[in-house]
Amino acid sequence: MIELDDIHKAFNQGQPNEYWALSGIDLTLAAHEATVFSGPSGSGKTTLLTLLGCLARPTRGRVRLRDEDVSGLPERFLTEIRRRTFGFVFQQFNLVRGLSALDNVMLPAYPLGLPYGQLREKAENQLASLDLGHRREARVEWLSGGEQQRVAIARALINDPEVIIADEPTANLDTALSRQFLDILTRLIDEGRTVLLTSHDPLVVESSVVDRVVRLRDGRLVDSAA
Repeated sequence: MIELDDIHKAFNQGQPNEYWALSGIDLTLAAHEATVFSGPSGSGKTTLLTLLGCLARPTRGRVRLRDEDVSGLPERFLTEIRRRTFGFVFQQFNLVRGLSALDNVMLPAYPLGLPYGQLREKAENQLASLDLGHRREARVEWLSGGEQQRVAIARALINDPEVIIADEPTANLDTALSRQFLDILTRLIDEGRTVLLTSHDPLVVESSVVDRVVRLRDGRLVDSAA
């Protein structure tokens, strides 16, 4: 589904503090599988995730999505691809404080123009499916860490994306909540979605729901076991 061809990514290119986060990544990722990118801090896994989700462009190399080269597309096209193809769960969740759980879930769908009533019903159904229906009107800052994560997942699913991207989704959760996340991950895979996530949590990396572990070090691919 997604192909990376000789991917390099530099920050501050041409400056004294130039830094190459990725160097020569070649990788093909299949649809309907869960892939974990693992490695020590600074290995390039989060940078790689941003390229896969069209949040950034490579300095060199090609990213292909369903055989289409998306590396050099104008931002307006990348925005549309992100909106319709990917759902993002960020490490710090990035929920909007002061808004309810329901409002946070609805936010990414407004640009698609769905009538408000339908959108609200869709968002309520997403929260209910994650056992958060009773918390839909609560401000997100009033929610626990596990509840906030489930709101972030519901928000990621609101546009019915093919691919869910999660950056260190269990980093701030205890063991019980991490297992709850893995249960949700199992459901997403059963629904036919593709899941791409970074993690160094053994509970995630060694989970039976994960189809493939891609290991990185110093911006290079060191292992890609299925």
